[in-house]
Amino acid sequence: MGGDLMRGALPGGPDTADARPGAEARPVGTPKAVGIVWALLALNTLGSAGAKTVIPLPRSLIQMATMGALVSAFALALALNLRLRIRPSAFVFLLTLLLVPSVIASANLEVGYGALFRCTRLALFVGTLWLLSRWWDGSLTFVRHHIRMYFAVLVLVAAGLVVAPGTAMPEYYGGRLVGALWPLTPPQIGQYAAIIIGLTVLLLLGRQVDRTSAAVVIVPSLVLLLLTHTRTATLGLLIGLVLAIGSLVLTSSAARRFFAWTVVCATVAAVAFSSALQSWYLRGQSQENMSNLTGRAKVWDALLAAPRSTGEKVFGVGLSDKSFGGLPIDNSWLAVYHEQGLIGVTIVATMIATLGGVALLRPPSLPRACAIFLISYCAISSYTEAGLGDASPYLLHLALAASLLALPATAAAGPAAEVPRRRVPRWARR
Repeated sequence: MGGDLMRGALPGGPDTADARPGAEARPVGTPKAVGIVWALLALNTLGSAGAKTVIPLPRSLIQMATMGALVSAFALALALNLRLRIRPSAFVFLLTLLLVPSVIASANLEVGYGALFRCTRLALFVGTLWLLSRWWDGSLTFVRHHIRMYFAVLVLVAAGLVVAPGTAMPEYYGGRLVGALWPLTPPQIGQYAAIIIGLTVLLLLGRQVDRTSAAVVIVPSLVLLLLTHTRTATLGLLIGLVLAIGSLVLTSSAARRFFAWTVVCATVAAVAFSSALQSWYLRGQSQENMSNLTGRAKVWDALLAAPRSTGEKVFGVGLSDKSFGGLPIDNSWLAVYHEQGLIGVTIVATMIATLGGVALLRPPSLPRACAIFLISYCAISSYTEAGLGDASPYLLHLALAASLLALPATAAAGPAAEVPRRRVPRWARR
């Protein structure tokens, strides 16, 4: 992928804050290897279970690759930050607190030794974020890393669709797009596509990327999103963009034009293609199946009705594979309650509320808009997807939002951070 989005150039424009011709997106002092660390974190969160691939990949091999990516990310981040310089972050601090109920509950081994393995994984994930926090300064650097990594994943998905269309759109998933080369489910692909579409649209509105580069990312990603038939990702994308662009309306003429044209186009599409949109949304499911959220409600009711001891209510049963009775929970809040108890739910709710509150208090800007999009998307997806209580793409999205809401180092340090005057030798004063 070429263009400004991949090179990191920041074209100037009237709506671009602090952008100069030829300026680099990578802040001074930020190593390029930081992008490799971020990509390794994203690779770790891809998961090891999903659809059948063209070449069967043993789950143990995939787990070795994903866990190896996390260990490599932590080691590389430590090598880049040997002096252990970190920046205060309420988000990462709360994520660290989440380790407490996770370890306490997992130590009982109620869900097996895998719980301790997942605690170790979460600890390495959080530790890597602490090491990377040194370079969180409210810039768009990590946004570009995020887009590049997940676009590479979508390229892999598209390659699988071309190589083996039957495997990529199997009947056991209702003809929805899955990963044919790497085991990815339709919700995963839909999530990645929605996230990079939303972020790229915002970069385009902020004139941080040209139209050609944006089209190269948005158009194929949108096609893949539609092929997944993922309702949650689509709604999260639309609602998240509305909230994010709404935060820019008062300060950006491009945002106002885009918002107006979007309303007009959405109205026309709703009238002209109402039957097609309804058919796509229903995916051939009955009204009864829709009312119980394709079987999710039955799992939720069983989870809430299950007897629990006081310790299990407070601390949970330990980190598991996000399932109950052999069926996926598919709800972040119930998954956290099941695994980390009421303490975990309280910490996660505080984490979301803190990010949202900080975003509302920041002045209008492009990084703030990107953060609002990410926070709102994760909040919406948490109703039908699990992942807020363990190392997952959702926590990585929220970590990106935290990096966007961080104050620049000079602003955070205050007047004391000013460059000291150069001392003039005594002989030179004469």
